[in-house]
Amino acid sequence: MNYVLFDGNVRNHLLPFTYTRPVADIRIGILTIREKWERYLGVGTSSKTEDYLQEKFSLVLEEENTFINASFLPNVELTNLVKRLRRNEAIYLKDEVIAYCANELRELADLSTFKKVVYEGEILSVARTWDIFSKNGEALQADFDFLTNGRKSAPISNTNQLICPENIFLEEGAKVEYSILNASEGPIYLGKDSEVWEGNLIRGAFALCDNAVVKMGAKIYGPTTVGPYGKVCGEISNSVIFGYSSKGHEGYLGNAVLGEWCNIGADSNNSNLKNNYAKVRLWNYATESFEQTGLQFCGLMMGDHSKTAINTMFNTGTVIGVNSNIYVPGFPRNFIPSFSWGGASGFSTYLPRKAFEAAKVMMARRHVEFDEKEANILNHVFELTQKWRNY
Repeated sequence: MNYVLFDGNVRNHLLPFTYTRPVADIRIGILTIREKWERYLGVGTSSKTEDYLQEKFSLVLEEENTFINASFLPNVELTNLVKRLRRNEAIYLKDEVIAYCANELRELADLSTFKKVVYEGEILSVARTWDIFSKNGEALQADFDFLTNGRKSAPISNTNQLICPENIFLEEGAKVEYSILNASEGPIYLGKDSEVWEGNLIRGAFALCDNAVVKMGAKIYGPTTVGPYGKVCGEISNSVIFGYSSKGHEGYLGNAVLGEWCNIGADSNNSNLKNNYAKVRLWNYATESFEQTGLQFCGLMMGDHSKTAINTMFNTGTVIGVNSNIYVPGFPRNFIPSFSWGGASGFSTYLPRKAFEAAKVMMARRHVEFDEKEANILNHVFELTQKWRNY
């Protein structure tokens, strides 16, 4: 069977992260949603996403295809149901389509003639940006159980102090020295060739993905995920950091999500709790308004390639778009459009030519090429987000 992950109706609610990737490539738990599905299914997948993203994230169609709504995370029960789908059948969770089998991609409204298969089991889904951190604990535990089942951890150095070592797993090449790892409240997973330097305090649930680094003296509270090649330090709580991003210095990051290729300057902080303890409202691109999250703790959402200077401060519930550069003292507003340059005293447009120069240098440091596909995507995002830059 050929499997295709499609964005579904929530794609615009997951901006700015889905400006630069399909829903399937959001990281939550240890793995991205695509990586989860591919491991459960045992085969590769392709994507149906926005046209401007398809050059990088290709779509493969065959005579018969199973289309899976990428906002839903797999489990054994659901995967078995998906594998049993036949042409002109669709799996529903109440009124939502989870998956369907057809010879071609169809609008969800066109599935009325399909045989309806009802899924009534437990399931995790990502429908809003804040779901990425607020559901990270459940997703991380599920990934940990799946990835470590029947396997033995690599040896853990006896220089460390371990609490509930049975909930700690190191992949091949992972290193940790002279640190305290407390897995009593959730598992701790260190990916292949990741490193935890000396003097760290880590409370699970925590995932450090392949080749990522925790520098010296960090305080990390779960459930937190640091994506591949990420680099972190300072104080971090209940946050998800996608691959290749850095928060490498002192400062607080809490109840937050950072995209790829972000950099947080030294002593930068975000607030995650309002002074009056009220529930946090967050900018939603789909409704073009601030939406009630229902959460008392909600910090920073930062799109790919965005950066802060040293000592940058963010209010509770701040959303930053793609390729923005924030600096100067004071608290900037809590919605910063893509390709913005400035801070509390005002913003100007960060032109793609200048932004791409910085991206090329940053990516080259990690031996990744800033290619034409990446440039085309970001140029398209620049045009899409023009209406927000009414400085």
